[in-house]
Amino acid sequence: MSSHLTPRLAPLDPGHPDARVLIAQSEALASSLYPAESNHFEPPDGLRAPLGAFWGCWLGDTLVGCGGVKHLAPADGPSYGEIKRLFVSESARGRGVAKMLMVRLEGELLARGVRLARLETGILQPEAIGLYKRLGYRECQPFGDYVVDPLSVFFERVLQPPAP
Repeated sequence: MSSHLTPRLAPLDPGHPDARVLIAQSEALASSLYPAESNHFEPPDGLRAPLGAFWGCWLGDTLVGCGGVKHLAPADGPSYGEIKRLFVSESARGRGVAKMLMVRLEGELLARGVRLARLETGILQPEAIGLYKRLGYRECQPFGDYVVDPLSVFFERVLQPPAP
């Protein structure tokens, strides 16, 4: 992959064949690291409008990253968006693609008036954990349908609208 290409973000259907390739790579990685009960694979429909959004990142004509967010409004707590399916192909790692996708997904939440972003990741993914911490995410307790799992770490961040 050429290093001079500028990453480009755009909405993406999670069922698109290129997205499905990245999602399959993500699932293969997660399945190689964790047992099935510790993997929480969101089906594509959960990341489609009206309650979700899914974005891709291209370098030239190649989809190299993807990520989604699903919007939740539980009766017993604040509404929030859960970041799901964030993945960058090995060939594009270290180029800021994951950060670009996170900023875009947070923007989706802010545009909908949602001020809390949450996510779950595995303890064997130090690069992802480092990214979330650099972006201001703090560890939190399990949320939604998650339960305590020694292989999972949960994060949340209160989002601030951009200054006018």
